[in-house]
Amino acid sequence: MNGRSYAKIIEQDRLCEGIFRLRLAFSDTDSIRPGQFFNLYLDDGRHLLPRPISVCEAEGGVLTLVYRVVGFGTEAISKMLPGESLWILGPLGNGYSLDWLKEDSSVLAVGGGLGIPPMLFLTHALAKQGISVGTVLGFRDEGFLLPEFEEAAPSLYLSSDSGRIGEKGTVIDLLETHHLKPDVIFSCGPLPMLRALKDFAAARQIRLFVSLEERMACGIGACLACVCSTTELDDHSRVHNRRVCKDGPVFDAEEVAL
Repeated sequence: MNGRSYAKIIEQDRLCEGIFRLRLAFSDTDSIRPGQFFNLYLDDGRHLLPRPISVCEAEGGVLTLVYRVVGFGTEAISKMLPGESLWILGPLGNGYSLDWLKEDSSVLAVGGGLGIPPMLFLTHALAKQGISVGTVLGFRDEGFLLPEFEEAAPSLYLSSDSGRIGEKGTVIDLLETHHLKPDVIFSCGPLPMLRALKDFAAARQIRLFVSLEERMACGIGACLACVCSTTELDDHSRVHNRRVCKDGPVFDAEEVAL
């Protein structure tokens, strides 16, 4: 983890209603792993808690974050202009572990909602390892980052609630319709999607990794505001809890109770 630093905004654009892409200058992009996140801070004494945002892309000194405007903090960030700077802390958390994969491993990256942007970084990282990955994305009714995924993903499957983007239905519908059965699934998205994925993977003996979304305060494991339930006892606290920000956000699905 790097220290808290000022990052200059290179570019910011609106991808669709309420969703923005923020590009920041960050010198050490090589240190960032898919699945990690950054805390963004406002220069405002009234709002001390940071906004955690997952990494969409990180390459060549440019850090790309995609976020949804959901409150005062993200609304204020969405109005910032190129040339302005904001405080960031990261990379934070444990991302997806990819070193154990083989070139012939059958892999799927599955993202839903705001869990879609991290799948772009993951798809690029797997390609650099020579691993061909299938990418399965579930949208509401708004599409974003589609050209980027079409370029990056060798096999791309899309769904949306209305069918306006890809096929009508959920990511589980896509997996079943196209008879997808990989060796491993890396996923990020809302809890109902992750629960359904866990059932799908367990029934087919597929190894599944999930990136959990939780409300975070400190982002470094100190405040214990973002604990999740686990199947095993924590080595430190001796309870069935883990800290999403510090121990995760990526977990083996068998380790957590969804």
